[in-house]
Amino acid sequence: MKFPQHVAIIMDGNGRWAELRGHSRIFGHVRGARAAKNIIEQSASLGIKNLTLFAFSTENWTRPEFEVSFLMTLLRKHLIRERQSLMNQNIRFRCIGDLKRIPSSARTEVEKTIEMTKNNTGMNLIFALSYGGRQEIINAVQRISEKVKSGVINSEQISERVFSLELESSFIPDPDLVIRTSGETRISNFFLWQSAYSEIYFSSILWPDFTNKEYEKALEYYAGRERRFGKTSEQINHRPQTIPSPTV
Repeated sequence: MKFPQHVAIIMDGNGRWAELRGHSRIFGHVRGARAAKNIIEQSASLGIKNLTLFAFSTENWTRPEFEVSFLMTLLRKHLIRERQSLMNQNIRFRCIGDLKRIPSSARTEVEKTIEMTKNNTGMNLIFALSYGGRQEIINAVQRISEKVKSGVINSEQISERVFSLELESSFIPDPDLVIRTSGETRISNFFLWQSAYSEIYFSSILWPDFTNKEYEKALEYYAGRERRFGKTSEQINHRPQTIPSPTV
């Protein structure tokens, strides 16, 4: 089975999972972190080169203060607990998003984990934290605008490649497969530029129940897709195209 080089996951459904079981949303986030750990380990073992987890969006800051505070504490504790495991698996940890908004106690652990794993050569594990696709695009436009203003480039030199290099995710390829759990069928301001040609897999499973088997279903879906990037099937498969004779 062919595996994607880059899998990006919108981990959705923690709160609903907990509420359906009579628990607080907080408990759902704890179980969601456990599911994330399993998927990280499975991805690394399968040889997937890049895994991005949409962990906390710019919109998530509007959630109740106690829930946001808990999520930041969970992030901090999770990184402390799993750092050695990342080292053992040769995983490099990286982040995209507005980390300045992350509380200093959690941000310190993010920075420590990035530094500790920076020489690892296995899978890139990217956490999208305080991340929003629209803001990422705005930031890229502003950086390019400054380069034009200062004469580093001129406007005619702006291309898709030039623009992509100004995105926070420029160090990884665009995602081949984007997975969204919980039955929602939208991408929620995630990788708006990067997912132009991604295969998108919507799972009805709430994130804490997204097991290794469910992940395999998504990977099998990807393996069965023909990625054409605007070309025809004949072009992709190098088959001669039959051109019908014109009728007079």
